[in-house]
Amino acid sequence: MLRSVRAARYVLPFRQGGSVPALVEADDLGLYVVKLRGASQGPKVLVAELVAGEIARAAGLLVPELVYVDLDRELSASELDPEIFAPLSASAGLNLGLDYLPGSITFDPVVGPLPDAVTASRIVLFDAFVTNVDRTPRNTNLLCWHERLWLIDHGASLYFHHGWRPTDRLEGSRDPFVEVAQHVLLPQAAALAEAAAHLGAVVTNELIDHLVSQIPATWLESDHAFDDVEDHRASYVAWLRDRVAAIPLLLEEAQRARALLV
Repeated sequence: MLRSVRAARYVLPFRQGGSVPALVEADDLGLYVVKLRGASQGPKVLVAELVAGEIARAAGLLVPELVYVDLDRELSASELDPEIFAPLSASAGLNLGLDYLPGSITFDPVVGPLPDAVTASRIVLFDAFVTNVDRTPRNTNLLCWHERLWLIDHGASLYFHHGWRPTDRLEGSRDPFVEVAQHVLLPQAAALAEAAAHLGAVVTNELIDHLVSQIPATWLESDHAFDDVEDHRASYVAWLRDRVAAIPLLLEEAQRARALLV
């Protein structure tokens, strides 16, 4: 279960991306990069961040700790910039925070150091599984911290749920993810078959049920296409379980794309 903290002090905004993340100090004295549910992209970004991030962690990949962050509307009172004030004010309640990694630097495949084949392959297959289009040389969403590679910013994952409807709740679950050809670590991913087997073993029905149960109801209830929150949760469970069955397709596509590079 994710820990819960309460935002004590708003530090500064990160002025990139539609989610307008904010650096916040919490009542446990920790600093967190908080994804705001009141930002323009809405709470589905937080759902994707939570589900994808915890799947990556279960697969043995490094992800900053995720926590629920309770944000008081009064925290936005001192913010004079309307572009920051509006999403802060609209995000009163439960948001999602990632542990801030001080001194970390953005991974650059030209500068390196490059990950080993097993790590690269696991990251590539994980991103294909969660349909993460945002791990390219242009925007790696990887941080180097204490000489290890950390995965961040999974809000662009699970893109099928934007405009989702109960009548097409499995839409895209068998997508081979041709976007894998643009993955920043594909050239290093020489152990894709082993990574696919590993992913299939760790993403169990029990893990899926547990992760989906952790999605706060307030992040789901604004989507009125579903009968209720539990129907919405059941749809995520059904999609993720069907996605596990598609891992062989993801592997085949990744291997095909990599063969064109090396």
